[in-house]
Amino acid sequence: MTKKYSQLIALKAITKASLLAIVKYPGAIFFSLVFPLVFIWIFGSFGGGSIKSFKVVLDKSSDTSNVLLLQSLKQNPLFRFVEYKDSTKQRLDLEKGRIAAVLLISANNDETTLHKKYTIHVTATTASTPELTTIIPVLENIADKYETAINPKKENLVSISKRVYEIREFKQIDFILPGQIGFSILFSTLFGVAFTFYNLREQLVLKRFYASPINRLNILFGIGFSRLVFQLVNVVVLLVIGKYFLGFTLAHGFVTFIEIMLLTFFMLLMLMGVALIFSSIVKTDSTIPLLINLFGLPQILLSGTFFSITVFPSWMQTLCKILPLTHFNIAMRKISFEGLGILDCWDNIGVIAIWFIVVYALVYKFFKWE
Repeated sequence: MTKKYSQLIALKAITKASLLAIVKYPGAIFFSLVFPLVFIWIFGSFGGGSIKSFKVVLDKSSDTSNVLLLQSLKQNPLFRFVEYKDSTKQRLDLEKGRIAAVLLISANNDETTLHKKYTIHVTATTASTPELTTIIPVLENIADKYETAINPKKENLVSISKRVYEIREFKQIDFILPGQIGFSILFSTLFGVAFTFYNLREQLVLKRFYASPINRLNILFGIGFSRLVFQLVNVVVLLVIGKYFLGFTLAHGFVTFIEIMLLTFFMLLMLMGVALIFSSIVKTDSTIPLLINLFGLPQILLSGTFFSITVFPSWMQTLCKILPLTHFNIAMRKISFEGLGILDCWDNIGVIAIWFIVVYALVYKFFKWE
């Protein structure tokens, strides 16, 4: 008697085989598990569970004789007091919004009250307008608590004076566009160069080039530069649209444009090296997207592309500052909005240069012609 064929066993066998095939494909695990976990970790780290504080400076000429008032200011968790030895740097950071305000405490001679009166002078710029909407009410609350503590009659002993200087408006596009340029060149260069060189190697084109009298560096850079030129054209288009349609700031016009292009070209060269490494170490082309995402995803989320890295806790900001895209984005914003020259961004370019040296040392070690 013929045994009846079991459809259930067949279903189980097919399901098992398909499941094993999925598990063996690293991209499936990455996009279904690792990718969401990274997003949860990063966005869950916003603020680090602590209160957002504002960087403020206490003017050196302040009257600090009233210890109670001074401690009320310094112990408030919303204020993070910083000191500057260079007054010019302090002024520049105030204009750029890196510090929210400068506080000056002055004593007023008034014999009509039992206790001495004080004025807290708040100096800020329009770059800190959002922060001032929080800072002023906090100062008023501190003044109210101080008056209640030492003055049963509730006399007005502390007044708040605000002076806001008008500076060039920092628009949302001035933050977003540099990040989007970084986003664009990162993935376009990695995918374009990695797949181009992988396919040329698989088709033995690189091997035939290698046997020709052409210098090996000319072969590499000749193929790579075609991708870089394409990316530079894309950056030009983004800058033109940003400038003339969205109001993107180019502090010194054409000079700023040229400096942005030079910075972008240097970053593209570094990214091309990363792509050459990926194209050399993979066994199949399906692994290339996985490596690119492992390298690129942290850069996009932790490099100030869509939001400032200041939203992260301090230990995480240290991690952010290791990534090359962080320094590219910072340098782009310094050049475009603040009007700094490319050499003024030497610290950011220096980090990218370190990556450049390490990457091309690895290219020299791992690159394969066949």
